[in-house]
Amino acid sequence: MASRQPELHRSHRVGWLRAAVLGANDGIVSVAGLVVGVAASGADHRAVLVAGVAATVAGAMSMAAGEYVSVQSQADTEGADLAVERRELHEMPEAELEELAAIYRSRGLEPALARTVAEQLTRHDALGAHARDELGITEALRARPLQAALSSALAFCAGAALPVLTALLAAGPRLHWVVTATTLAGLALSGAIAARLGGASMLRGAARVCFWGALAMAAAALIGRLFDVAPA
Repeated sequence: MASRQPELHRSHRVGWLRAAVLGANDGIVSVAGLVVGVAASGADHRAVLVAGVAATVAGAMSMAAGEYVSVQSQADTEGADLAVERRELHEMPEAELEELAAIYRSRGLEPALARTVAEQLTRHDALGAHARDELGITEALRARPLQAALSSALAFCAGAALPVLTALLAAGPRLHWVVTATTLAGLALSGAIAARLGGASMLRGAARVCFWGALAMAAAALIGRLFDVAPA
């Protein structure tokens, strides 16, 4: 009999994948939008580059700080809930055991089996059993603030590098069109890769990020033209 192939699951990627995808797309779209808007206003090449680099640094720091604060709040909540469970397991072990057995009964186990499972899991790791089955906290989905912050900042820089490098290499009156085209290609690629990693449709993933990216750059270009600063 052939050995069974191990199952491939993607839920363990949720924490860093969400932060990385958000960071990369935000880096591409926000910095590209700024570059396109400044270029469309008629500003010189140097001003466009300075704006792009400044937006990259500020955006990466903002993403890291935002992710860290947000995910740390989740981690604090998880820690508080686990502290409550730890205290209740110490003060009311029998009540907690019955609570765990009731959870398994509600999921379809017969009363005697539910009690046996609860007892065995309690002996093995009582807090882990309550964290997983009562609170919904698992090791794969635990909040990791530093990981989320670092993933977001690095991904933002990686995404922002595309419009900045394009602006560096493609000076001229059509700069905003070149940046727009390159950015849309980058968005399509990042959307497809993110969808692939998450097990979703690559075409759908690419299409949705391209739509919002195109909308953002069109709005930025319109604003830039309204503030025309080109020398007379």
